[in-house]
Amino acid sequence: MHDQRKHDEYLAKAGSTLPPEAKLLVFELEPEVVEGPVTHPRTVVIEFPTRESFWGWYKSPVYQAAINLRLESVAGTFVLATGVEPPRT
Repeated sequence: MHDQRKHDEYLAKAGSTLPPEAKLLVFELEPEVVEGPVTHPRTVVIEFPTRESFWGWYKSPVYQAAINLRLESVAGTFVLATGVEPPRT
């Protein structure tokens, strides 16, 4: 964390930019590490119904207005991954 004030401002702004179909699944400040090194322990997982939905949010003017606050306040890695559907029974 480089700047707590900016990060708090980012969280306040970014949270309100998420579309209704997005789901915040995980927000963990200190996850329990089972294996391997972790350089950025904060873990946030947000589910979007489609990649297009994610990119629409990420590139939106309202999120882009907040993104620099994240980049200036905390080091991290932003990853887009495809989830899996649970098996049907």
